[in-house]
Amino acid sequence: MDKKIAVLGAGAIGSSVGADITQAGYDVVLIDQWPAHVEAMKTNGLRIILPEEELHTPVRAYHLCEVCTLNTQFDIVLLTSKSYDSCWLAQFIKPYLKPDGVLVPVQNSLNDEWVAPIIGAERDVGCVVELSAEVFTPGIVQRNTSHQKAWFGLGELTGEITPRLQELESIMKNVGRVSLTPNIMSAKWTKLISSSMLLGPLGVLGLKLWEATEVPGVLELLIRCGTEAMTVAKALGFSIEPIFGLGPADFAGSTEDVVRKLAGTIVLHGKAGTKVRGVSLQDYLKGRHTETECLNGLIVSKGKQVNVPTPANAAIVEVDREICSGARKPDRSNLARVQQLLAAQS
Repeated sequence: MDKKIAVLGAGAIGSSVGADITQAGYDVVLIDQWPAHVEAMKTNGLRIILPEEELHTPVRAYHLCEVCTLNTQFDIVLLTSKSYDSCWLAQFIKPYLKPDGVLVPVQNSLNDEWVAPIIGAERDVGCVVELSAEVFTPGIVQRNTSHQKAWFGLGELTGEITPRLQELESIMKNVGRVSLTPNIMSAKWTKLISSSMLLGPLGVLGLKLWEATEVPGVLELLIRCGTEAMTVAKALGFSIEPIFGLGPADFAGSTEDVVRKLAGTIVLHGKAGTKVRGVSLQDYLKGRHTETECLNGLIVSKGKQVNVPTPANAAIVEVDREICSGARKPDRSNLARVQQLLAAQS
């Protein structure tokens, strides 16, 4: 436990991870750009509210501007920021990452494609995360996913199962279940497919996960977004890896069959926590930009590379832009706008 660990981007996910591995006895610092949250962590630690318990953990927290005063280099950096902050934060932390250190993008998108060229692919370990949480009050995190249900997939970009990968497994087991995979980028694509179905679409519609089957036309839109994303993934040569507790048999069948199974499983999980708000909806409520460009927008740009049409994902990106510009609000009435855009593209 002598490794020096930094959690860079201590939002809801970063705080959840940082609190757990701190509690496990690791040498951890949490670094964030939200001043009030950092000050709250410094003064009172982190209060993590889970479905079955409430935890209070004293943590070592730092503002970005204080990192230069630490006079240290880290063995492990867990990058838990928004995807659109990945590149500049990778540049920021690069001088503080040991030459043989490792950075793990614990994020929703294909962040390794952007981070690895900055820090060096040999220092990048891929990660898929299944953990829902939110933070609206400094120092207080509502963690929606229990330790038993949280899951992390870890993998070397080379596909090897290395000692450092096994070390990361032992660390992250304090946060949730962990699997090691020789095919991490395919696993990340599978997560991207699920994110393209859920985060952007439900966010622009102002819906919680469980409401996906309550509003006519919504589930069909989610499946269309996911089908486009999976078609792009297959065209790029990526297979689909089991996530969300599903097995290989669940990923057999046509693209639409697999997407329907994936969507149904995720929505079923959502019904277990009716108060859960997706991260895109949380961002709208905070008045900040979402990761939709890095999710649905990435599907659109990747689709263009392989000549796969992605009109549903493009429509979600456009409505997201309209909301972020102040022209709209996240609301289920935006379904009509999405359908209008789809009709225009056809």
